[in-house]
Amino acid sequence: MAEKNQTSKRKTERGEAAEVRLRIVDTAVTLAEEVGWGAVSLSEVAARLKLPMAELVQHYRDKDAVADAWFVRARDAVLAPQAKDFSALPAEARLHLLMMAWFGALADHRAVTGQMLKEKLYPSHPHHWVPMIFNLSRTVQLLRDAARLEARGRRRQVEEIGLSALFLATLRVWLGDDSPEQAETRAYLSRRLARADRLMARWRDKKQNGEAG
Repeated sequence: MAEKNQTSKRKTERGEAAEVRLRIVDTAVTLAEEVGWGAVSLSEVAARLKLPMAELVQHYRDKDAVADAWFVRARDAVLAPQAKDFSALPAEARLHLLMMAWFGALADHRAVTGQMLKEKLYPSHPHHWVPMIFNLSRTVQLLRDAARLEARGRRRQVEEIGLSALFLATLRVWLGDDSPEQAETRAYLSRRLARADRLMARWRDKKQNGEAG
């Protein structure tokens, strides 16, 4: 019985900690909408939450960690369960759904998201650059896996390079997209995916013809 109570207590504590982390991120983003991400301080976030600063930094060591947690929400949106017919869709359509899920998860605070990215890219923050590269790579791998792309070898390398470029290009469009329901981003992504599909088809044809020859 004591062991069961301890397990229940740990679960409760984990749930409470997760709730605090959510509130910290939400409060930081709300504050950023008022003053801009660059002016957000963890001390002000703690004050708004009536939370000791020492407790806040146990959850997030700095403001960049809060930004990383914000982007985790986009990752979780990509991992959310899909409709039953998802696997029957063309790869192009699967990628479109997943990428728009990523952008859609952050859309209510698009301007703040852009400010977070710009702060990570400040010349005075070189320690953020390498993690961003790895985060891009992880995002691309996540999109490939969730979209059930199964290419191997050289074709996989081509897909990864192309998808990385596509993600960054679409991100740039999305950051400036004021259209309803992100219509401009959706249309741009559709065009680029269709173009990429045609290019991959030509690449496969050339490869097959070369092997046949």
